Formats: sequence, structure tokens, C-alpha cells
Amino acid sequence: MRILGISALYHDSAAALIEDGRIVAAAQEERFSRRKHDAGFPRQAIAACLAQAGLKPEQVDHVVFYEKPFLKFERLLETYLAFAPRGFLSFRTAMPIWMTEKLFQKRMLRKELEALAPGVDWNARLLFAEHHQSHAASAYYPSPFDEAVVLTMDGVGEWATTSAAIGRGAELQMLKEIHFPHSLGLLYSAITYYTGFKVNSGEYKVMGLAPYGRPVYAQKMLDHLIDLKADGSFRLDLGYFGYCTGLHMTAEPLHRLLGGPPRQADEPLTQRHMDLAASVQAVTEEAVLRLTRALATETGQKNLCMAGGVALNCVANGKVLRDGRFERIWVQPAAGDAGGALGAALAAWHGHLGRPRGPAGGRDAMQGAYLGPAWSDDEAAARLTACGARFERLGPEELLDRTVRDLVAGKAVGWFQGRMEFGPRALGARSIIADARSPQMQKTLNLRIKYRESFRPFAPAVRREDLSEWFDIDDDSPYMLMVADVLARRRRAMSADEEALFGIDKLNVPRSEIPAVTHVDYSARIQTVHADTNPRFHELLGRFKQATGCPVLVNTSFNVRGEPIVCTPEDAFRCFMGCEIETLVVGNLLLDKAAQDPALALDYKHAFELD
Repeated sequence: MRILGISALYHDSAAALIEDGRIVAAAQEERFSRRKHDAGFPRQAIAACLAQAGLKPEQVDHVVFYEKPFLKFERLLETYLAFAPRGFLSFRTAMPIWMTEKLFQKRMLRKELEALAPGVDWNARLLFAEHHQSHAASAYYPSPFDEAVVLTMDGVGEWATTSAAIGRGAELQMLKEIHFPHSLGLLYSAITYYTGFKVNSGEYKVMGLAPYGRPVYAQKMLDHLIDLKADGSFRLDLGYFGYCTGLHMTAEPLHRLLGGPPRQADEPLTQRHMDLAASVQAVTEEAVLRLTRALATETGQKNLCMAGGVALNCVANGKVLRDGRFERIWVQPAAGDAGGALGAALAAWHGHLGRPRGPAGGRDAMQGAYLGPAWSDDEAAARLTACGARFERLGPEELLDRTVRDLVAGKAVGWFQGRMEFGPRALGARSIIADARSPQMQKTLNLRIKYRESFRPFAPAVRREDLSEWFDIDDDSPYMLMVADVLARRRRAMSADEEALFGIDKLNVPRSEIPAVTHVDYSARIQTVHADTNPRFHELLGRFKQATGCPVLVNTSFNVRGEPIVCTPEDAFRCFMGCEIETLVVGNLLLDKAAQDPALALDYKHAFELD
């Protein structure tokens, strides 16, 4: 039985394929279209998933969409009626799109599927899941638990913004929900907008900016913006927000409360913006901790699964882990809407079709999230040759030795190996890697390679067996979804003058033996690398440790600011030639920047829209 899950038409469209309950493939459309957060129907992602399984579209038994359009339309109408006549212009703009496209998504989906396989009765094969049901299924069913609490938090689905469920065996039972317009995700997005960043992508920046500030606005937010109860339930004061009317994320009363108008994207960041980021992060962490503590008490469960966009807040996740109310925590690596495609397929398999769930066992069912397409050395060589690339083809041993040599020499390496990752993080398949010991590397990667803001932190990749020797954590974190501190004995003692620094002035002060991945509060967003899911990356880290005594590498996504993570060898070569990466490794092919034709150089610094 083959089931294709689809998420589309809002942001981060994706497709996922399962076969008899086993995850076969999953990918986001943006990786193929090269449009960041592509919301279109995921034709290319579907094709890639089917190709991975060697299937034709007509061999798919069911297609499942990740949410229910009529319920979403109901929310739009009821919200307008509740706030009318405010927001009429936005409502008038949205209505024609809904009446001609979105309200009749089933017809649109059927039309798209008929284009893939004419003559198939797609109407009989097409199913719909609810948005938070898809999130919950994506969190629980691939998890390593036979039983768990499932917490999902995001901006909004149809109506739900936060939901709690219990998973037992193949059963996933919803317990309770918080409904729109009260949303922890939209609160965070509103402050993201207010601090001058883009909604649905800038939230990562706010989380990264928070350690530079102090949560001096947190109590104001708790007093005025959000009524947060002891059990984590909450209501927002909608007078401070504009998203219900579709005009702006924030309203004038919020601007007065927080001391001025929203920052424009081209305005400099000040200490105030850093303090705002620290404040909304503190409020979010408090809300998540209250939710998880209450759920642990109410259910008696020892395991927690999480999904939804708020579950990508790895700082909050790390605090939930350290809080200790749950023995084990597992977060879906594609926790946002892209993961809804996978959750919809799994919800259909276990819920609609009633198929049993095998014993969880092992780490999880995500295969390290390496679920996208891959290319053999021969295929990559042919593609790179067609691009005009010059490369050496090496044996595996020599390739690893040469890569380590370049890393030790301070070079940034494009690392393109195996199947592409599913989800927003690069996990050692489509990565840029570098020496974490370098005091200059964080600045170099941000300004000369990623072309992004200097304050943004980088993640350490470390072999699981070396983790507790460097970081204050001894739990798996294979998907960069847990933050922990660098061990005290690995830190550098700060001078009195350095300790007195505030804000962005902290940036250039090395704080540990691995300064390139140590944030200003000594934290790090950790990726544990496992021999069973990514043996080559694991081996590379081992050889780097042999050469340097340090088992930690910087791991950041293989792209520049505003560009989707690279998918194909051609994407990798273009990015390599468009920024200051010195070495590119594609499978067993090694490319040296100095050996390339200078005429093929590109200017990627201004090639993509600000994210």
C-alpha cells in the first residue's frame, strides 16, 4: 500500500511517500524550484519521491492532503465577521482567490494529479487530514516511543494553534486544543515582524538574536499581550495585533507599549531590538514549559513528541529537556508545514486505514531525515562536467584525508553526500562544514560565504560518542533541535571588560575552545552524528578528531542567504562558484576553487531576496 502525502498552498510545500507504513521518501518543493518557502503544488517533490521508490503516479493507492480547506475557509469568514468592518480590503482581496482556487482545492488537487496520471479515478483515492492531526502524526508515528504525549504548536491550521494528544500503539487521540486567534506562533511572528524580520523565516533570526539581549520587556508582554495560565493555556489581547484583519501583524497599541514603530528591514539593529528578541523568547519558553509540565502531570506519560513551527525553537526544546518532566523527548525534524505531508500520509495509514504500528525500537523511523534524492559518482561527474567544473575523483580514504587537511587549513568545505535532508536543517548531506576551533570562522561564514547578518550563530556537529565530553547534555540530538551549553571546562575565562560587554559587542569575543559554534551565552544548537544514519560524516568527524583532538565541526546549510539549500550537484557547483567556499566535495569528487575556470564565477551576494 503506497500513500503520498502533500502539503501545499500556504508555505513550504512538500511531498512524502510511505509504503506499507515505512517512510520511503520526502522532500520540499523549494529545493527543486529554487524558490524559498515555495507554496505551489509540489510537482517536482512528488516526482522525486516517486522516482526514489521506482513508482509511477498511478501506482499510488492514496493521496492525502495535510489540511481541510473548508474548515480554513470557515475560519476566514468567522474572523472577518468578528472584526468587520476592519480588514474589509484584505477580505475583499482574499475572497476571489478563495472562491476560484482555495475553496475548491479538492478540484485543483484532482486536476494536478490527473496531469500526472490521466485516467485514474483520483477522486476515489484523495483523502484529507486536519492540519494539527498531520503535525501530531508526523511527531508520534516516526518517534521511537510506543506511547507518548504529543504537543503541536504553530501559527494556525484550520482553527487549532496548539494541540495535545496521546499516542498509544497505532492510536492517536486528541485531548485538547487552543484555537485561533490565540496563538503562541503568531505572537512570536508578530515580534519577528516588529523587530524588522520576515514572518515565516525571520523567527530563526529572533531566536539567534535573543542571547545578545536581556528580557526587559518580558513582563510587559505577560501583563498586556498574553494571559498565560499556570497550565500553559493562554489568550492574547487582540487589540495589540493586526493579523486577524490581515493588515499588519501588529497594531498601534503594541507600538506604544514597546516604545516605537516597527523596525524597517534596512534599519540598524539596536540593543532595544535585542532585548525584544530576548523577551519574546523568554515568554515563549515559559509558555512551552508550563504546557509540558501540565501535560506531564495530567497524563503521567514519560515520553514527549513535538511538532509544528514552534517546535523548531530549539532553545525552548533544550529547556524542556533539562526541565526533566519527561524522560525522553523527540521532535519531528520537519516540524513545520513541510512535515505535514509526512504526517498526513501516516495519519491515513494508521487512522483512516486502521493499520497497526510495529514496535518502535531503535532511534526513530526517519532514517536520519535523509529522505531526498541522491546521485551516484558517475551521475554527479556527468552533471558537473556539463557545468564546466574541474574535479578529481578520489578513493574514499584519500577523499576523507584531503577533506580533513583542508578543514585543518581553515577552509570552508561544501559537503554534498548521499540523500538530501528533509526539513529546514542541513545534517551533513547538503552542508557547509568548517573548523569549530577557529575564532574567525563564525564571522567568515556569515559575511563572506552565507552573506547574512553577523550575529547569527552556527551549529556544532559532533559524534554521539563524543557529545558529553564537550557539551552539557547526554541525549541524542540528531536533528539540531536541542540547545545545550558548552561544558564549563571547555570555556575560556572572560576578562572583566569582556564580561561587561552588551549586545553585538559580545560577538567577536572567543568564549570556548570551539568559538565558531559557541553562542554569546555559551549555548550551542547541537547535532549528534550517528554511524548508522550517516557513516561518512561520522567517519569524517572521527578523522578530524584524530588530526586535531577536537571532534566538533561547524555545520551550516549549503546555501547563501535567501537561497534554498542545494539539491543537485549543479546547485552545489553554482553556490560554490558564487561565494567564498574553497573546497567542494560531491560524493567522491573533490573540487578545488583555485582549479576552476574563473569565467564561471558567479556573484551570489545579491542573487537572492533577503530572507
